[in-house]
Amino acid sequence: MWYTSTRGLAPQVDFEGALFSGYAPDGGLYMPRELPQLDRDTLCRWSKLSYPSLVKELCSLFIGPKLIPRAELNDLIDRAFCRFRHKEVVHLCRLKNGLNVLELWHGVTYAFKDLSLSCTAQFLQYFLEKREKHVTVVVGTSGDTGSAAIESVQGAKNVDIIVLLPKGRCSRIQELQMTSVVEDNVHVFGVEGSSDELDEPIKAVFADVAFVRKHNLMSLNSINWSRVLVQMAHHFFAYFQCAPPLGTHPLPPVEVVVPTGAAGNLAAGCIAQQMGLPIHLVVGVNHNDIIHRTVQWGDFSLSEAFRPTLASAMDIQVPYNMERIFWLLSGSNSEVTRALMEQFERTHTLHLPKELHSKLLQAVTSESVSDEAITRTMARCWEENQYLLCPHSAVAVSYHYQQTDRQQPSAPRCCLAPASAAKFPEAVLAAGLTPSTPADILALEHKQTRCTPMRRGDNWTQMLRDAVEALSQRWKGQAVTA
Repeated sequence: MWYTSTRGLAPQVDFEGALFSGYAPDGGLYMPRELPQLDRDTLCRWSKLSYPSLVKELCSLFIGPKLIPRAELNDLIDRAFCRFRHKEVVHLCRLKNGLNVLELWHGVTYAFKDLSLSCTAQFLQYFLEKREKHVTVVVGTSGDTGSAAIESVQGAKNVDIIVLLPKGRCSRIQELQMTSVVEDNVHVFGVEGSSDELDEPIKAVFADVAFVRKHNLMSLNSINWSRVLVQMAHHFFAYFQCAPPLGTHPLPPVEVVVPTGAAGNLAAGCIAQQMGLPIHLVVGVNHNDIIHRTVQWGDFSLSEAFRPTLASAMDIQVPYNMERIFWLLSGSNSEVTRALMEQFERTHTLHLPKELHSKLLQAVTSESVSDEAITRTMARCWEENQYLLCPHSAVAVSYHYQQTDRQQPSAPRCCLAPASAAKFPEAVLAAGLTPSTPADILALEHKQTRCTPMRRGDNWTQMLRDAVEALSQRWKGQAVTA
């Protein structure tokens, strides 16, 4: 399996090359050159598999036995999921009036990012140990990615991780999950800006290809193909859990509602669709609605005003995985994708070509959900089911309630729940409900914290470069003494 950049100007790489990269050298994102097509028999066979077994099947298609033999791949994935709190790893809750909520948050940090990052970290360690290499991971976060990335590699002897978080713009629990890890290989920066703003120095550093190679830099954001690969399993599992018996021709459809920020889960769903999974995707966003405007009107342009919301992990104005979706729906046309993304980067304004917008509309429906609708949905779900939703999950369930209240006939529907309500007590209180906080989250308040400020007026790109260089020097010193 070979991977190509969405912009078409970078050399092809194998899975290991894609894993260890951030952006491709031409600024694009890596995608499989060809997608395996799954026939009816394969889907029927997979329908009986557990979530971890589905991850194994999907990863084996995209990694290949020469890089990681199947027995070792299975072992890595078992190891990745061994600390999850639910025996099924991912669990479907069937609630009243056809509401299906797929809980993706049973990992250590109570967010769906644990699923893909725990696997990605295992793949990373596998290759690092074989190659006797050290890497520095650079991650920008709007909330959950940072804590899950830290959890997946903290204490690892051959990995340093630098996380940039938007100071004061994620929930207190999200921030504490990052700043309270004081392992030597964990380095957290609190940026006086939004998650989109802190992505800019990261992109600038990764654009310096010589610097990236010299310091073995990589990213664990969902620009990393491995993250998107594992997230494809959510869509297959949602389909198999919610579809009626698969005896009909054609296979019955299922609607999967995806609350999203950077569009990694959405890109994973689009790839699953293209491989033959009969799902229809609904993307839910908050007030920061660039994806909704893109789906509805083909308008992929920055808003004039950014507004923090209760669904803070989705407060993103530049959903970089849309580039993967544009590439996929344009028939893997790198030239078109490159022209579109360069125009967007230059002007912050882009109107999709008519044909591409039409294909996007066929693949995806969208909804933008206000803070008022989020709290109303959280309150209603509690009243009807005694079930607490996080604000991001409420974005998906809000769409479900809209459809059922209008008595719109539809295929079975599955709402993805990306995080536990325990991480967002502020939003739970705003909905007039009582937060329920596990002991391990309460304990965060009493831990020592460590965070380096990146203030307005500082040169963030230079600070990031300096941090990377200091870690490289330290690693070289340790390697010499060892």
